[in-house]
Amino acid sequence: MLIVRATKKLLQRIGPPTLQEGDQSTTLLGQWYATALFWKPQIALLVNEPTLLPVLMPLAPAATWPARIAQQVAAVLTAHGTPTSVIDEELRHMRDCRLARTTNRSVVGIMNEFTYLAEAYRDHHPGQDPLDLAMRLATTPCGPLYTKNISPDRELAAFLRSIAT
Repeated sequence: MLIVRATKKLLQRIGPPTLQEGDQSTTLLGQWYATALFWKPQIALLVNEPTLLPVLMPLAPAATWPARIAQQVAAVLTAHGTPTSVIDEELRHMRDCRLARTTNRSVVGIMNEFTYLAEAYRDHHPGQDPLDLAMRLATTPCGPLYTKNISPDRELAAFLRSIAT
């Protein structure tokens, strides 16, 4: 089961939380956090809680957004060189998506930083593909990762090495 912890503004757009008491994430990467970027077209920014890996994807149509998360996460993982077996396992666990409110202020802060940087990159390079933008954001040094691997792309690589052994 995939758990996406969404900001208030995103929940207002896609609907109320669906997480039941006792529900736990079964994906290897754990929970994701998400917010809406009200660009034209509207974009959703997802950030993985343990690795801080960013994923950008179209928000519209909002009704199908939760069902489309898995494929966009898979595309970003593929771009980062994640083994197909890991991606397939993630996709299998992401079939059921539950929404919840945010709880980790540190990850929300990182989402705010990524939002600011994404807007700056977009203004400097209009028309940039969301996947390319997510890849660029993944190289950003993040405070919570300073004692580990510094940036989300490096943290993902370290995580993948740890599960391979």
